Amino acid sequence: MVDNKNKTACFTGHRIFSQKRVETIEKRLHEEIDRLIQHGITDFISGGALGFGHMTATLVLSKKHQGADIRLILALPCRDQDKDWTDMQKYMYHIFLAEADEVHYVSKKYTPDCMKKRNFYMVDNSAFCICALLRDISGTGQTVRYAQQQGLQVINIAKQLLVK
Repeated sequence: MVDNKNKTACFTGHRIFSQKRVETIEKRLHEEIDRLIQHGITDFISGGALGFGHMTATLVLSKKHQGADIRLILALPCRDQDKDWTDMQKYMYHIFLAEADEVHYVSKKYTPDCMKKRNFYMVDNSAFCICALLRDISGTGQTVRYAQQQGLQVINIAKQLLVK
């Protein structure tokens, strides 16, 4: 369980982005994490999934290694989340598990709603939600709507990438 919700931000985003979008999203993610750290945010919750989840965990750990006084909290849907991943994806995931300050599993095994439960757990334990939302009809969209309903400050770092 997160110690202080008011000092916590969670992440939600899609699993797949074009390479051009990845570069922009990584740049904006770096800026927003730094901004939140400057405003006293110390805990960052990542769902550890492929795509944005790996990106966020990697960046938070990088900032920790550079001396930032922050914590990486992994909120995971189930213990075997990585069972169908490639060897390289599993390797990175196990680094995150080893270096995280806290790991919370919402389910021992995969269930049809474990991803949603994980997403809502992240929101319920945060004051901020940094998202990379490009498609409203998605798990990311559902999580962002829930975060807004719960009164979190939502920061969409992919907003400028949306096609009007």
